[in-house]
Amino acid sequence: MLRVVPRIERGERVNVGVVLHCRSRGFLDVRCEPDDRRLLALAPDLDLPAVRQHLEFVRLVCAGDPASGYVAGLPQEERFGWLVSPSSTIVQPSPSHTGLCADPAETLGWLLDRLVRV
Repeated sequence: MLRVVPRIERGERVNVGVVLHCRSRGFLDVRCEPDDRRLLALAPDLDLPAVRQHLEFVRLVCAGDPASGYVAGLPQEERFGWLVSPSSTIVQPSPSHTGLCADPAETLGWLLDRLVRV
């Protein structure tokens, strides 16, 4: 889960995306759908373009796009580890969870429906 934490000191957060990695299928992807209204309700002065830029960077890392710099060249498992490492930025990953699925792309959509979309 990716969350936006507009004000670290308040501890409020909004789920904005999901990262899913399936090593056995060679799958690593992210889907993000930040809800501007919810984010601005917590922090009216939030820099939404900066949040979107950060989420785009996460997408580039997942895809292994060279535009994301050094991390793009890492193996998929290491890119996933980089994406889910705790951080103190405004976009933060939640603790990661393990599970099983038959279709990672379908599961990613299901998780987005369940955990991000209102």
